[in-house]
Amino acid sequence: MQTRPRALALTLSIVLAAASAQAQTPAPADALQAMLAEVSAARIEARIRRLVSFGTRHTLSDIASDTRGIGAARRWITAELQACAKAPGSRLKVEEQSFIEPAGNRVNQPTELVNIVATLPGRGASQGRTLVVSGHYDSRNSEVMDALGEAPGANDDASGTAAVMELACVMATRHFDATLVFMAVPGEEQGLLGAAQWARDARAQGVNVEAMITNDIVGSSRGDAGQRDARRMRLFADGLDPLVRLLSQAQANRPATAADQKAHAAMQAELLPLLQAGANEDLPTAQLGRHLKAAAEAAMPGFTVQLIQRRDRYLRGGDHLPFLERGYAAVRFTEPFENFAHQHQNPRTENGVVYGDLPEFVDFPYVADVARVNLAGLATLAWAPAPVKGVRLDASGLTNDSTLEWTASDDPEVAGYRIVWRDTDAATWQQARDVGRVNRVTLPVSKDNVIFGVQAVSRKGYASLASYPLPKR
Repeated sequence: MQTRPRALALTLSIVLAAASAQAQTPAPADALQAMLAEVSAARIEARIRRLVSFGTRHTLSDIASDTRGIGAARRWITAELQACAKAPGSRLKVEEQSFIEPAGNRVNQPTELVNIVATLPGRGASQGRTLVVSGHYDSRNSEVMDALGEAPGANDDASGTAAVMELACVMATRHFDATLVFMAVPGEEQGLLGAAQWARDARAQGVNVEAMITNDIVGSSRGDAGQRDARRMRLFADGLDPLVRLLSQAQANRPATAADQKAHAAMQAELLPLLQAGANEDLPTAQLGRHLKAAAEAAMPGFTVQLIQRRDRYLRGGDHLPFLERGYAAVRFTEPFENFAHQHQNPRTENGVVYGDLPEFVDFPYVADVARVNLAGLATLAWAPAPVKGVRLDASGLTNDSTLEWTASDDPEVAGYRIVWRDTDAATWQQARDVGRVNRVTLPVSKDNVIFGVQAVSRKGYASLASYPLPKR
């Protein structure tokens, strides 16, 4: 889907529209800009180079050495985050969450893996909402089972890990309504293992993961044909494909664990009604993608987030997939182009071509902008209320207008509601109307011609993810 120029302009205005008119307290726009300015390309470069210095971070590499292997890298990441947690005013809580991964396709024996998790607690009615952002700290070379050879992993994915570390440290002293979780996870190259464990536990424990972002291969603005665009990145956002896969599995009567069955049941309860109502492009993941694009482009004029309605690139996958497969809204950020000579390669030079995922092929100011894109989306969503519940579109009669209703929130931070809509062939919201603290409204817009969404707007002026209205007959 292509975003039209008028749609883009309207989307940007929607993100921060009516902040001064609706908010009873000033919107923290200055706080957002201060955080964006605080993001440091120099710190990000230093962290990427430090991660590369461990030689290899292969999931099955040395865990005892202090200078080489995934164990040394993991302890260094934890220490860096703990230092940020000890800064004056910081409320960040850092922990290592270990688990045993059984022997499998890319793990030759039961192996202890460790997710590094830094949590910034929320407050008020939204503290139970959880927003997750991750990068993976493992690396690989040409041979996926080579745990001894050099695997610098500067772009894949020291870049994403460094961006997430920068986010955690910059945001640590600020206050947000939703809870933020910053993760560095292992085992991505061996089968998304660390992310899958965390997502599995979250679903089993009933954690309300409203949004998940993975940053994977976000280090270069250059492609293998010499093209360059330092003001663009790709955002893969599609929540439909995992749901279709789930239904196919159910029809095939494939066996599942009790945890998988619970996750599947939750997904069907939450997402199937939307799919049955024709919301193929309005599942929570699509709404998250629209929010991230709009928030970043509003905060960073001239920067483009290319919204791609796919779960990921062909033949590839990232740490958002285990979250998608458990019914959570999850997306992937990645660079605008890719150079496969610098991904999953043994470092070497052949016929004058340098192969390998080396720091000299990373654009550090670009990674800083990637961090800013994440920050704008996370902060504005963390300052917003929860998505509106019980949204219905009155389809009981033949009329040329549209009546929507929803369940009023008991969150005292909700100042009112916003109706957004777009043409059926548009990728992002094109129109918006603030309707105040009501839970039913009629608009002179034909429900047959557009797609609606309803957002809750906070006292600070920030809007929730849009909720798609199910038909009421």
